[in-house]
Amino acid sequence: MLSKFKRTKHQQHLSQLPKLHQTVDDVQTLFCPKVFRDTLLERIAKAQHRIYLVALYLEQDDAGQDILNALYQAKQQRPELEIFVLVDWHRAQRGRIGAAAENTNADWYCRMTEQYPGVAVPIYGVPVNTREALGVLHLKGFIIDDTLIYSGASLNDVYLHKHDKYRYDRYQLLRNADMTDTMIAYIKQHILSASAVQRLDRVDRPKSLEIKNDTRHFRQHLRTAGYQFDGQATNEQLSVIPLVGLGKKSPLNKAIHHLMASAEKKLTICTPYFNLPAPLVKNIIYLLRNNVEVEIIVGDKTANDFYIPESEPFKIISALPYLYEINLRRFLSRLQRFTDSGLLTVRLWKDKDNSFHLKGMWVDDRWQLITGNNLNPRAWRLDLENAILIHDPQHELSEQRQKELECIRTHTAKVNHYQELESIQRYPVKVRKLIRRLRRIRIDRLISRIL
Repeated sequence: MLSKFKRTKHQQHLSQLPKLHQTVDDVQTLFCPKVFRDTLLERIAKAQHRIYLVALYLEQDDAGQDILNALYQAKQQRPELEIFVLVDWHRAQRGRIGAAAENTNADWYCRMTEQYPGVAVPIYGVPVNTREALGVLHLKGFIIDDTLIYSGASLNDVYLHKHDKYRYDRYQLLRNADMTDTMIAYIKQHILSASAVQRLDRVDRPKSLEIKNDTRHFRQHLRTAGYQFDGQATNEQLSVIPLVGLGKKSPLNKAIHHLMASAEKKLTICTPYFNLPAPLVKNIIYLLRNNVEVEIIVGDKTANDFYIPESEPFKIISALPYLYEINLRRFLSRLQRFTDSGLLTVRLWKDKDNSFHLKGMWVDDRWQLITGNNLNPRAWRLDLENAILIHDPQHELSEQRQKELECIRTHTAKVNHYQELESIQRYPVKVRKLIRRLRRIRIDRLISRIL
């Protein structure tokens, strides 16, 4: 039986977190990317006071163009609108992985300012570290007036299902003035005021090397910066807890750890890349040994956004989905007895050639974590992450929660035995050779920490 003392300690940590009251009527879950896209564009068009869009990137493609056009048009119609767009500094100034850095997103932002002279839609680049591989802006959230549209999605064709393919994520709308004010205060105080944070929609922007020292100081500051608010909600009310953090000892990481370990009956986890940090693996094993059900929903390797079919030219980055599958196979082989007993359920998501980008946690029908955090070592140590933790002690959101989970499980297949996953011997020849070469020089461990 689960140690009552240990569980109580974790539950106490959660009960002591400051909470903001949330009305149930102001929580709405969306269930597909097209509805998310339409809702985001509609809300931008109707904005009255402020629009803050924060994402890893705003892509130069059809869907990205729709978003940026909508922002400029909203500003034209209501010049008093406060509009800020924040994206990762490094990501905006390179091409896609493996592509040349020509005609980048930042170049496109500059051209858009020429198309709309006199209309200010500032786009800021946030350098979380001096190199992209060592940390990116992974904050999520689209704030329009007093409503937060939260998703792990960035803004491009596939995330917004503009054309044939989509990348599946989660999409929540929460109307809460206290929460959105808290998040915007953090952006203004700790990000926009930093000398390392520069406009990307200007041709005279500095080079990364020129702001290298500012970026280092900025990263150090982010380690101690957090959301500041006066939580008035009780532990008996529906409430939300905004969390933000950078580094393995961040308040967000602590909350994730305590949330997992507080489970009494069931924990459900979604992650697109199976590469859990060691503390989270320990939590799962701890729960299983104490008869708590654990469900893990992860993308099939072919539903990974790095996956490249054998019919296309091989790239080194295409080995990543196979490394994640190796992690999952090793994890399941170690815990096969819990799969056999029904305590551990692993589901693989696959829908044709679409991709899977879902992340989050559900605990005991009381707690729900919505986040862009991939629950991997990179998120745990390197990237600037945030989340909204929802506490629902009266099960007021139970119907929405169950419907969302049913939608997520729709295109999943249960893994009954670790041998159902391919072994390295069955991988394509080029992938197999690369992985074995990486293993020989032990660089696969380094890769797992930064990707």
